[in-house]
Amino acid sequence: MKIMHCADIHLDSKMESRLTPEQAAKRREEMLLTFHDSLDYAAEHEVKAVLIAGDLFDKRHIRKSVKDKVKQEIISHTDMDFYYLRGNHDITDFLDEMEEIPKNLHLFTKEKWSSYQIPDQNIVITGRELDAKSTTDVMSELVLDQSKVNIVMLHSMDSEYPTHDNSYIIDLPKMRGRYIDYLALGHLHSYRWERLDERGILCYPGCLEGRGFDECGKKGFVILDIDKDGVHGHQFISLARRELHEIKVEVEPEDDLDSIITKVKDPLCHAPEKDLVCVVLTGRKNMDLELDCDWIRDKTDSGFFYYEVRDDTKTKINYETFAHDRSLKGTFVRTVQGLDMDEEEKAKIIETGIRAIMEGSLIE
Repeated sequence: MKIMHCADIHLDSKMESRLTPEQAAKRREEMLLTFHDSLDYAAEHEVKAVLIAGDLFDKRHIRKSVKDKVKQEIISHTDMDFYYLRGNHDITDFLDEMEEIPKNLHLFTKEKWSSYQIPDQNIVITGRELDAKSTTDVMSELVLDQSKVNIVMLHSMDSEYPTHDNSYIIDLPKMRGRYIDYLALGHLHSYRWERLDERGILCYPGCLEGRGFDECGKKGFVILDIDKDGVHGHQFISLARRELHEIKVEVEPEDDLDSIITKVKDPLCHAPEKDLVCVVLTGRKNMDLELDCDWIRDKTDSGFFYYEVRDDTKTKINYETFAHDRSLKGTFVRTVQGLDMDEEEKAKIIETGIRAIMEGSLIE
């Protein structure tokens, strides 16, 4: 049989830190449409179970229209069973507002591990909602029947990826040897598929749509092929309407603004106009070169849905130039050079000071 595994959908995200209110509203609607398309894809490919491994929603206060649409998606796909495990972002009133929980919606709690056996199959889905208050004893309480094909659902980060929010961190070594055939995880927003142990597979499907430039690349969900003998294969499917690209462009000390613009334009031709793009200027620039990111953006914009240019360059200081300079600039550079601090900090101070001197903010 086929199972769909998705997570971290974050419906109704605000997304206004970079986008205009109009762009953010469009992205919120697109995320809901991608969720709809993903379920339609699953139905067309005869998926029988949908695993939602946390963070279906983004925050506590969600528009009623969004909650109603999600309820309708579940109710309308009567041929699929939904296994919904809430994550650290999920709201509590989504379920409370339902007069009756749909028969095809199966839930988990924080109090104990819950298990569901798929009808007419030797497959058992077990899960538990976790948060930072959960104790390490949670894993020791997981008991599985080794004669079954076991899917375990969790919304958590493994110890290799430290987190500062209120998510639970699992110790993967403690999950090995527990008769898990498929560990269906959520919380990491990038696709990850690897062996858990000799028997099992670990998978983070990532999110359906990227929201920020820490979520670049293909986004989607996993279709799992599984039967009484275990996992036989999988497909990563992306139906995202837009992709986010972070493009790094290396600047060299000899570059002027014209050459930098040429360097920026070249990789941009590979990004579709419908996408969101961030160009990050890296490398070292000449101290006398002032990078105006807004100007570079305006000169290179190809009509993307969203586009920004960010300056992450470091300044190259040629100290020999100022070794015998008796002007205020030379004295200033030599003074900073003698300070006990990081070289990059010195370069920032020197660049700022010299610009101030050149602009007449300081009097020689």
